Amino acid sequence: MSTAEDILSVAAQWRAEGEQVALATVTETWGSSPRPAGSRMAVTASGKMAGSVSGGCIEGAVADAARKTMQTGVPQLLDFGVTHERAWEVGLACGGKLKVFVEKMA
Repeated sequence: MSTAEDILSVAAQWRAEGEQVALATVTETWGSSPRPAGSRMAVTASGKMAGSVSGGCIEGAVADAARKTMQTGVPQLLDFGVTHERAWEVGLACGGKLKVFVEKMA
């Protein structure tokens, strides 16, 4: 899955199969970021995932937020990042930042 359209197709198929689905979209990046703005990830309540918004611990946090959004119906704007000064200290050598919007798919 490399394009946002592919992710939307997968998400639509999951919805058609009766799954609850949340979509996460990278809305903004700064500095070094593994995925560009517009990158998407779909998450189901049963734990399926397709696509990517970043990698590592960020995707786990986004999946957790997606599950909460599916339960509450309330969209979220998540903000991830670390300053260049603290990047090595916390193990994120890139020092980048990104924002991810999470919404429940109707």
